[in-house]
Amino acid sequence: MIVKKDTDVHQSGLAPKLCRESRVFKTSRVFPNDVNNHDSLFGGKLMSAIDELASISAVRHCRYNVITASTDSVDFLRPILQSDSVCLESYVTWTGRTSMEVFVKVVSENLFSGERAIAATSFLTFVAVDEHGRPMVVPPVIPDSEEEKLLHESAQERAELRKKRRAGSKQLASQLSTRKYWE
Repeated sequence: MIVKKDTDVHQSGLAPKLCRESRVFKTSRVFPNDVNNHDSLFGGKLMSAIDELASISAVRHCRYNVITASTDSVDFLRPILQSDSVCLESYVTWTGRTSMEVFVKVVSENLFSGERAIAATSFLTFVAVDEHGRPMVVPPVIPDSEEEKLLHESAQERAELRKKRRAGSKQLASQLSTRKYWE
C-alpha cells in the first residue's frame, strides 16, 4: 500500500492524492418514470447521473471547478430493470497536467434476490479551471487497490486514443455545415 506523505511532492509542485480520496457513491431506486418502453432504465438518465457523479470526483481531486472535456465511453453491459437499484461509484484513475480521467462503475442490484452485476462502465475526462475558465494544474493520482492499479496502468493508452479521437472529431467538424437545413 502506498501512503501519501505531506512531504511527497510531484514535479507539478502538488502533492499526489490517492484514487480513493475522490471516490463518490450514489445509490438510487429505479421507478416507473425512469424506464423506457423496454422496462429498463433510460440510457440518457444513466448518462446524466454518470456525468454528475464523475464531476464530483474530479472536483474532489483537484478542488477547482471542472468542465467535462469528453465522455470517452459509456458501455451498457446489461439492462437495469425497475426491480433493481442502481449504484454508481466514481473516482479519478489518471491525471494529465490539467486533465483528469474519471472511471464510473455502475452496479445493478435486484432488490428481491440480492443479485448484483456490473451494468455499465464509463470513462470521462474533465479539465480543472479557475474562476476565469483557465486550465489549472491538477495533482497526480496514486492507485492503491487492485482495481485502481488495473485502470491506472491502462490509462495512458486511453489518453492517446482520446487525443486521436478528438483530432478526428475536430477534422470532421471542420467539414460540417452550420447552415439551417431549410435555407
